[in-house]
Amino acid sequence: MEYIFSLEFIYLIASITYILGLKMLGHPETARKGNLIAAAGMTLAIFGTIFLYQGEVPALIYALIGVAILIGTIIGWIVAKKVDMTKMPELVSLFNGMGGASAALIGLIEFHHYTGNQLSILTIIAAMIIGSVSFSGSMIAWAKLNGTLRNPIRLPKYNILNNVFLLAILVFGAYIVISGADSQVYLYILFFAALLYGILFVIPIGGADMPVVISLLNSFTGLAAAFGGFLYGNMVMLTGGILVGSAGTILTLAMCNAMNRPLANVIFGAFGESDDAEAGSDSTMKGSIKQASPSDVAILMNYSQKVIIVPGYGLAVAQAQHVIHELEQLLTSKGIEVKYAIHPVAGRMPGHMNVLLAETNVDYDKLIEMDDINPEFQSTDVVFVVGANDVVNPAAHNDPSSPIYGMPILDVENAKHIIVNKRSMKPGYAGIENELFYNQKTSMLFGDAKEALTKLLHELKNM
Repeated sequence: MEYIFSLEFIYLIASITYILGLKMLGHPETARKGNLIAAAGMTLAIFGTIFLYQGEVPALIYALIGVAILIGTIIGWIVAKKVDMTKMPELVSLFNGMGGASAALIGLIEFHHYTGNQLSILTIIAAMIIGSVSFSGSMIAWAKLNGTLRNPIRLPKYNILNNVFLLAILVFGAYIVISGADSQVYLYILFFAALLYGILFVIPIGGADMPVVISLLNSFTGLAAAFGGFLYGNMVMLTGGILVGSAGTILTLAMCNAMNRPLANVIFGAFGESDDAEAGSDSTMKGSIKQASPSDVAILMNYSQKVIIVPGYGLAVAQAQHVIHELEQLLTSKGIEVKYAIHPVAGRMPGHMNVLLAETNVDYDKLIEMDDINPEFQSTDVVFVVGANDVVNPAAHNDPSSPIYGMPILDVENAKHIIVNKRSMKPGYAGIENELFYNQKTSMLFGDAKEALTKLLHELKNM
């Protein structure tokens, strides 16, 4: 009976829920349940640590812990409930930064408790450096995503500067470990240097690469947490950190593969430095575009047999996910086959479009990944691109000089008719023009996605 309620057994159960929850997050249909299971395991681990700790703890400490949990729960609940889907990547970056900050603070607090133990000091220094970089880097990523820092800041020779600065941080950290110096001044110099490096690390990177950067910083936070678990001999903390770190790393590499770019190019290339493509809006491509009205698009769709919808960030910005689902249901009621084509890096974070459409209860079977949907475009009557840009740009296939050349894209150009909904002709996040807009099969439906879709629905209902 004593073993059943032991802290080790609680940690074992919690670790299993993390693994199970992560596995279930791999499919939209089970993702919500997996998240709840992992959260339940974390709750179990927290309360197990509080109430099964073997040692004397003053009542004041329990009170402070309870107040902290209550405040954090209330803030997290309110923020998560009120956040718009367009702000979800920013929220992920913000939460990730808090995890890095926690790891850094643990290092600052525990350093003097392990003086003389080189292995423990090494663990603390590593966790503090990684956590600090993750925190400050995540804050810069958050500022870039919400528009506070619209353009990347590239210092002269910034690659050399960053690498030399990182090397100096590592050498200084190694000196603290090897020398056994118990210096508060040294510790805080290292802490603030790591924070500064996190800023220098992220600030030159273009907005188009922010999803990759967020995923990479997430893996940093997991690694920092794993060091904390190793320090305390806490298996559940170690397991959680390893899972977050490895999952973040795998996701980072998968996203780089989806963009056909090595990770080093993402970090040092500043791809998409025009950010939301405010620059470069003047057309340099030769050709003309065809403009369509909601009535034109409604007629075309009404007499189709198969329609594929390609959602992008513009759909999230307009908060038009409910209208697009209504359009899908209306077309389906008319006997038209409708599917959604999901690109791995559409939106501002991995799975952004899946989460956006799941909010409206779109049938998961209609969300088709890029590799599976690409062969179907040739047999598709109408492709309806809503707010997507770079992920459908044929320049990835046709133009070796393009920065996105070689990037796997959705082959919408193979469809019989292409409708593109955009607010203007401005380029996408990569800051380049889209060849698709000048395709003879393409018609442009200009306007805010929600407004345009509402008009399109009205026309279809009257047919």
